[in-house]
Amino acid sequence: MPHLVPDAVPDAGAVAAARVRAGGPFTVVEVSGEIDMLTVDLLAERLEAATAAAGPDVLVDLRAVDFFDCSGLRVLCRAERRARERGGRLRLVLDDPRIRRLLRATGLLGRFPPLPRLPVAAG
Repeated sequence: MPHLVPDAVPDAGAVAAARVRAGGPFTVVEVSGEIDMLTVDLLAERLEAATAAAGPDVLVDLRAVDFFDCSGLRVLCRAERRARERGGRLRLVLDDPRIRRLLRATGLLGRFPPLPRLPVAAG
């Protein structure tokens, strides 16, 4: 799996950043800033890279995200489906009650039961 340099997408004061790193047996996608229709392409690129190999075990760390809308959910659903099709999985790490409410309101909380922190093996 390639290590990618963190990228940022500034737009009218909103900034999103995402980077992919190996974390033990996991691929960790660390996301920060605001994920919306203006910045979601960066997240989509990182998730596509993270789910490209067979049997991916991806952790998407959303703990540093300030804002997350339905465009981000669409990208997560696409990446989770891709991971499953390749014999792997994609899980979310988050502690923000707003994102949890968004998952619940859209019926996705069961598909993405959030982890409160990265597993120890992910470093």
